[in-house]
Order: sequence, then C-alpha cells, then structure tokens
Amino acid sequence: MFTGIIETIATIASISKQGTNVDLWIESSIAQELKIDQSIAHNGVCLTVVEIQNDQYRVAAVAETLSKTNLAYWKVGDKINLERALKVGDRLDGHFVQGHVDATGICISKESLEGSWLFHFSFPEQYAALMIEKGSICINGVSLTAFNVGKNEFTVTIIPYTFQHTSFQSLQQKDIVNLEFDVLGKYLLRHKTLTQ
Repeated sequence: MFTGIIETIATIASISKQGTNVDLWIESSIAQELKIDQSIAHNGVCLTVVEIQNDQYRVAAVAETLSKTNLAYWKVGDKINLERALKVGDRLDGHFVQGHVDATGICISKESLEGSWLFHFSFPEQYAALMIEKGSICINGVSLTAFNVGKNEFTVTIIPYTFQHTSFQSLQQKDIVNLEFDVLGKYLLRHKTLTQ
C-alpha cells in the first residue's frame, strides 16, 4: 500500500528481456536502503526488488504488468518516480494507492501558469464511473486531485514542489502515463453493480 507521495526520482539504468518478462536496473539514491523482496512503486507500478548492487537495484515486470502500464515504453535514461510502501502508523498524506495500475492515459496538454502547471489527460472511457470531480487519481505514482472531469478527460494542477520533485517536470504532450483510480471508488462501483 502506498500514498502517492513521491520519495525520490530514479533513473532507468538498463533494460533487458527474459522470456516474456522485462528486467530493469534502477539507479537511485535510496538503493542501499532497500532490501530484497521489498515492494516499491515505480511511476505507480508496484514492483519487487530482486537484487541490489551499489547504487542500483533490479526489478522484474511480468507480461500482465507490461500489458496494463506504460512500462513497455520506458527507455534507458528515463526518470521515474519512486515511493516505498507505507509503514503502519505513518501519516497518510496522499490517498490509498495500491500500485496496481488500472490503465494508461495520454497527456493532452501542459500549461504553465507562472507558479503552477495544468496538465490535461485523456483516459479510456470505460473508467468514467471511477472519475469524479475533486476525486483522487494516481498518475505515474503521484496522488493528485482531478477536476474538469469528463467522460474520458480530466485536469490536474501541479504545485511547484511536486513539479520539481517528480517526473512531471519532464512530462510532455502525447506522453503515456500510468493511471490508478481510487480503490474506494472501485469497491463502491463493484458493490453497486452486484446489488442492482
């Protein structure tokens, strides 16, 4: 379980295929603090640490993860957001994030407001019931509040701190992002569907 409050930005050091899996070596300032079997959210994708060497660690992504996320588009040198799992007793500054990406979205536009940034995204219309005005959305692992919500589009505002401390600073129009919809909304929608 995560909160969507990013801890640090890391760099993709290498990528290799192992059958249908993809192995990634991640270079990070927190690599030496990690341990094998630890869950880390990488741009919102929960992946398990399987090896650690100096300032890098390795994770593996299986076919299911590759089909549901933007991980297949990652390249060596790309910057990604990292968040370690929530400790019991910690403050929950964002919202409940599982690290289980539901879909990908596309950045439609990025606009500087001289102090903050507006990002407009599209998403698959089949998830429209999970998006509400002023509701929580996780984009590339970052907990944000959605507004101007439509059937397949929404907007978020990025404050300077978030812009400087996440990969939003390098996000451009047409980039594909990972989306995780609010888990509480998913359970409520499921309950409503089963009781109708």
